[in-house]
Amino acid sequence: MGSSQLLDVIRATRAVFFDFDGPVCDVFAGRPAAEVARHLAETLVRHNAALGAKACGVDDPMEILRLALQGGEPALREIEEELTKAEVTAVKLAGPPIPGAVAALEAAQLSGRKVAIVSNNSSACVRAFLMLHDLRHLVDTVVGRAPYWPDAMKPDPHSLLRAAAQLDTHPHDCTLIGDSVTDMEASKATGGHSIGFANKPGKDRSLGGAGADVVVSTMTAVAEALSHSPA
Repeated sequence: MGSSQLLDVIRATRAVFFDFDGPVCDVFAGRPAAEVARHLAETLVRHNAALGAKACGVDDPMEILRLALQGGEPALREIEEELTKAEVTAVKLAGPPIPGAVAALEAAQLSGRKVAIVSNNSSACVRAFLMLHDLRHLVDTVVGRAPYWPDAMKPDPHSLLRAAAQLDTHPHDCTLIGDSVTDMEASKATGGHSIGFANKPGKDRSLGGAGADVVVSTMTAVAEALSHSPA
């Protein structure tokens, strides 16, 4: 999709929401997600053997968190807490921000727009990464996943609505930049705008199919559009 479509989306935006894992940080670059998932599956086995066995075939830690909901409160609490610890460790090993991400955060702020990070990752890991790379001043609010409530993760719009409320901005005036189908679905559910970040081959089709208003292949493109479009 063209730069004119991107500019149209930015012009309609009062608050910019950045998904975290993808547009800002490659969370599990230094500690593979599959390794974290194995640890969570082993933890879940101790609470519920059948669920643990099911989790053993899953490489996505978030999906194991969703599974843990079926195991009762003690299982859910331990999986949430272990995942949060693993995420905080992972972002310290993840390396620098995604190319263009810092420029996009800076451009969003300089354009006069409000800025949030809205993530299915824990707010603790997001804040740890922002502090590590001296980026906290570029973000007005961080909305991570609601603890012990995996059903509220995207594609549920809960976190986007929370961010809009915290920034005192109508959801229709917010734009989410995300790299997953669930990001696009969550944004669509709020009536807001979305920019799909196609950071892997084939994602342009899936993100567009999920309702992205525009799809970009670099965060630098977002930074440039924001720098040319004051609020």
